[in-house]
Amino acid sequence: MSKVTALKQGRGRPSKSAQEVEENRQRLISIGVALLTRKGFGATGLDEVTKKAGLPKGSFYAYFDSKEAFGLALIDSYARFFNDMLDSSYLNKTYTPLQRVENFIMEARFNMAKYDFNRGCLVGNLGMEIYALPGVYRQRLVDVFCEWQHKTETCLLAAQALGEIAPNIDCAARAELFWIGWEGAILRAKLERRAAPIDVFKADFLTNLQLQS
Repeated sequence: MSKVTALKQGRGRPSKSAQEVEENRQRLISIGVALLTRKGFGATGLDEVTKKAGLPKGSFYAYFDSKEAFGLALIDSYARFFNDMLDSSYLNKTYTPLQRVENFIMEARFNMAKYDFNRGCLVGNLGMEIYALPGVYRQRLVDVFCEWQHKTETCLLAAQALGEIAPNIDCAARAELFWIGWEGAILRAKLERRAAPIDVFKADFLTNLQLQS
């Protein structure tokens, strides 16, 4: 049982100390996500995380049992954030399905530019470090990519149903191709600190869909 769980046990409203622990825990997660999208897991030290959170050095284990558990919490937090971003674009019926895909790309492009292309994809960053990470991370990262691919496939199937793309296109394969290409585009944009790789990816992916229409 973790310290956070122990503090939360009991009926009624959580104690003030339990609320503070959870607030501090969420602050550590938020800072950890920001650092991992920029630096990666191996280069992110726990003392740096607690310092940025304004917490005492060495207090990390009051909130997480291990750095491995912390990393899993960061993956889950980032996956929830990204799922929300995908849903806000993919489920917006104001636009056609292909326009929704483009809207997602442009929103992600804007977010990268906002941070001067210093931040990439946390899931992609961890994927590049996979051999130095705990074994449990591999399947969790694969599961996140599969979830994103499924959302993209659903959007492409909607485009197919509306006649935006040809009925013979394999939407599952195209969704998988999207995320393989997307991670490369994000990495290149971070490397070059400019949006051009994302723009090239977007134009190529959408044009190739329409060429087969």
